Amino acid sequence: MTKGILGRKIGMTQLFSEDGELTPVTVIQAEPNVVLQKRTLENDGYEAIQLGFADKKESRSNKPAKGHAAKASTNPKRFIREFRNANLDDYEVGQELSVEVFQAGDKIDVTGTSKGKGFQGAIKRHNQSRGPMTHGSRYHRRPGSMGVIDPMRVFKGKKLPGQMGGETITIQNLEVVKTDVERNLLLVKGNVPGPKKSFVKITSSIKAN
Repeated sequence: MTKGILGRKIGMTQLFSEDGELTPVTVIQAEPNVVLQKRTLENDGYEAIQLGFADKKESRSNKPAKGHAAKASTNPKRFIREFRNANLDDYEVGQELSVEVFQAGDKIDVTGTSKGKGFQGAIKRHNQSRGPMTHGSRYHRRPGSMGVIDPMRVFKGKKLPGQMGGETITIQNLEVVKTDVERNLLLVKGNVPGPKKSFVKITSSIKAN
């Protein structure tokens, strides 16, 4: 069954093992998550648990959000996500979850929103090669051919300049190096998507099951 928790990316640091080996880790703060709702087959057509993370200001919350959170005896949340394939019997509405959900050595998948890089050209956005920079070349960093003449249009999917980043990214099979229950910290080997202070969703690895 799937286990999961929501958190906030704090940044990166490094740990040293007893034999002196250096391990780069990402620090994720996972202050207590609250179970806001249990989705059931009878009411919703599918089974899932809904978790909320990070309190939202009362002034920024509307009535439906306040009423939804009140059922779980908590404040409205900024970051809400659902976890499917969870054992509903293990959860109750209003229950708090901490980093104890995971232990050192567990394999996890981390989903976040990648850093936004603005409007970028085809070279940076799609890793294309540049043209000659001298000898009268007029194609230094342009996209190149738009396609053959016959269709009289550009086909969908053509790799062109455009908005880069700001997409939902999942990195699979990361390893939990350490959990700090007192400070609600999760130390994950390697990097996870998104800038500092961004929200991430952590689930037990699909491929490890």
